[in-house]
Amino acid sequence: MKIAVVCANGKAGKLIVDEALSRGLDVTAVVRGANKTNAPRAIIKDITELTPEDLRGFDVVIDAFGAWTPDTLPLHSSTLKTLCDALSGTNARLLVVGGAGSLYVNKEHTMTLSQTPEFPDAFKPLASAMAKALGELRARDDVKWTYISPAADFQAEGARTGKYILAGEELTPNAKGESIISYADYAAAMIDEAEKGNHIRQRISVVKE
Repeated sequence: MKIAVVCANGKAGKLIVDEALSRGLDVTAVVRGANKTNAPRAIIKDITELTPEDLRGFDVVIDAFGAWTPDTLPLHSSTLKTLCDALSGTNARLLVVGGAGSLYVNKEHTMTLSQTPEFPDAFKPLASAMAKALGELRARDDVKWTYISPAADFQAEGARTGKYILAGEELTPNAKGESIISYADYAAAMIDEAEKGNHIRQRISVVKE
């Protein structure tokens, strides 16, 4: 299996690369500067400039893009569109590192986590931008996408346990009532989905077991 990890130099991207390599998969990092990952091959190109030719031949493309400043938040939508357009009509699957803010907190799916009173105001613009991108992704029936949301508490430095609960559109706590997952366990879930491909055109979520 040939995998491209886009924006691989980020914290999540590096761990996703390492997880894929640990399973013997053929991994290429897509980065805009020097390759700081352990991937043996790299495409040096900004995500905004990627073309169908750049991504041809990959079985799975993983989008690990992230932006947090007010002027860059719209890139969540525009970069995802770039990747979708590049993969349109192909058999390649697109896996997206998503956000938790758009997970529903009720069974009626009328309220998201970002709409609850407890959700921090500082993260609302990011959650809104990512939710907008997800909504646009849902409209794409020409791409084999899967959007993977982490738990509410997404811990960059957490340990890899290799154990997690696979959930769907709703914020799902574990047996301890926690909504938490480490980047490392999230990476494991991401590569599990890359290998299995069980959730085409679906949003799923993962939480620590």
